[in-house]
Amino acid sequence: MTKILVIDDEPDLIRFVRRALEAEGYQVLGSTDGLGGLRLALEQQPALIVLDLVMPGMHGEAVLSALLAQDSGFRVLILSATADVHLRIGCLEQGAVDFLAKPFAIRELIARVRGRLGEDASSRRKNQLRVGDLILDLEARQLLVDGRPTVLPKREFLLLRYLMRNPDAVCSRQELLSEVWGYDFDPSTNVVDVCVGRLRSKIRPELILTVRNVGYQLQSA
Repeated sequence: MTKILVIDDEPDLIRFVRRALEAEGYQVLGSTDGLGGLRLALEQQPALIVLDLVMPGMHGEAVLSALLAQDSGFRVLILSATADVHLRIGCLEQGAVDFLAKPFAIRELIARVRGRLGEDASSRRKNQLRVGDLILDLEARQLLVDGRPTVLPKREFLLLRYLMRNPDAVCSRQELLSEVWGYDFDPSTNVVDVCVGRLRSKIRPELILTVRNVGYQLQSA
């Protein structure tokens, strides 16, 4: 999963940006001070860093300089309310890949993040399944429900993947046993029912409908 680091001294802003980016399938790290963010960047090597400038302690411009001195491959998007044009230009000339002024529209930030990572909507959709409010990241085995991420165990992931590839279709227990567990037929096992129960606890339970004496149906709406 693509890793993004947000360095900003406003915890509420970090939470807001994290929810939005995680809903798009990114893994988001956060730091509320420049020095801590610098250390985290060097340890985690994120694909992109969203960096504020005016912070107590280590200023964002100093963080940018230190990052690029360590590795010129770091991609840094400045997110700042500074009105100093010379500072903005200096950051870009120093090597920042973009500059977005606060206040900002979250959809614009997401678009800029995608652009700076060389992504587009179609390439991201190839690695995701989406049914209603459910988003399943096929690479990370991560489920997003209303922007909240959950990493699924193998069988739950495989079961949900199959149901999401067949939305609104009634999938029999025998079919699910074969596709998810590789069993031809075993009338005595209840592994499907147990696994469905676990999935229901992680999403809205009513989304997976029980079809009596047959199996289950994932509802798209």
